Amino acid sequence: MKETFVFEYVNEIKFKKLERSLKKYNMLAYKKLYFEYYPALKEGNFIGELVATNKENNTKTYELKLPTDTMFAKVHGIIKLHYIVYTKENIVMLDTITPEEILSEGHQSELVTYKGVMVSKQHSDKDMFKINLLNMIQK
Repeated sequence: MKETFVFEYVNEIKFKKLERSLKKYNMLAYKKLYFEYYPALKEGNFIGELVATNKENNTKTYELKLPTDTMFAKVHGIIKLHYIVYTKENIVMLDTITPEEILSEGHQSELVTYKGVMVSKQHSDKDMFKINLLNMIQK
């Protein structure tokens, strides 16, 4: 019988908040994560980019890019799942989902959109400027 990997969290409460915010604001990324990537990780198929290895602890750190809108990626950054694999213990340690700032802000309060892109309440002028600039470049 093939051994499966177990999920654990660096900070479960923070990670679950980011996950819920991802579900609310980017359903495609959430569905891919929950229904494709999590089962693959549990089976031992470590997808994403290998970022670091630690031979002392026998761990590997990965970054997995999640599907997102190109405009969102240009304004806020690419959505990534960061996780650490402990191969001896069969543990996948879920670390965080980035960009943390916009996702955690989205969990705390309702975010508004501008031309179809989420806008941070703290940096709304900066975000709207980026969106307008990208729209002008595309024309």
